[in-house]
Amino acid sequence: MKKITSRDNATFRQLRLLAHSSRERRKQSRTVLDGIHLVSSWAAHFGQPELLALSEGGARHPEIREWLERHPQIAPQMLDDALFREVSPVETPIGILALVATPRSPPQAATTGSCVLLEAIQDAGNLGSILRTSAAAGIADVFLGPGCAQAWSPRVLRAGMGAHFLLRIHEHAPLDRTIAGFDGLSISTQLDAAQTIYDADLTGPVAWLFGNEGSGLAAATAAASRLAVRIPMPGKVESLNVATAAAICLFEEVRQKRLQEVQKT
Repeated sequence: MKKITSRDNATFRQLRLLAHSSRERRKQSRTVLDGIHLVSSWAAHFGQPELLALSEGGARHPEIREWLERHPQIAPQMLDDALFREVSPVETPIGILALVATPRSPPQAATTGSCVLLEAIQDAGNLGSILRTSAAAGIADVFLGPGCAQAWSPRVLRAGMGAHFLLRIHEHAPLDRTIAGFDGLSISTQLDAAQTIYDADLTGPVAWLFGNEGSGLAAATAAASRLAVRIPMPGKVESLNVATAAAICLFEEVRQKRLQEVQKT
């Protein structure tokens, strides 16, 4: 196993750039996966990463050692613990990183099933959580419009917990054209909407629109949706976190469709 001990090493410099620079990730069309869960999920869906790096401590970690034994074709490189902490995007890394090519956004085509459209979701944790919830709810396509955080950044990847590998993620998507080309029901959440989420018929395909953490959807984007709904909040709070609101909406759709299937049987 090759050991890297110098900050002048080309592999170390590349990993550090990719872990901490969004511009470099875009330039190279690559990103860094941190942690055994993301690395193993990537391998299960896409095969061998371009590069696997371990810390000295990570090489002794039982779960990592077991995974490496199941993948003898992968030859990792080892960084001493201090260097590994410099390239890891997390404060307490477990000791395994993978460098991978960022999957290309698929060509945008007409979407027939339910989907999620995001505008200016800037917080990496919120974006990753929405992607994870979308995958759990059976969504196939997520469209990221202007102002969204970079979907394949290490922080979003960690919050998504492997959901990226189950979705078709369309970055820099024209939300107006996506809404216009959608044949189902497009829905935005608005605090002053007359209809609640529980009164809406969600048994068909739905395009869900969620906006910025502070300002919500732009007026033009909200106006493009066919229906506005609100989430009833009997407690004394003004609004919900966008990731929480998305989870409530998506799983109300899951509930209604499951009930419809039960009623058919």
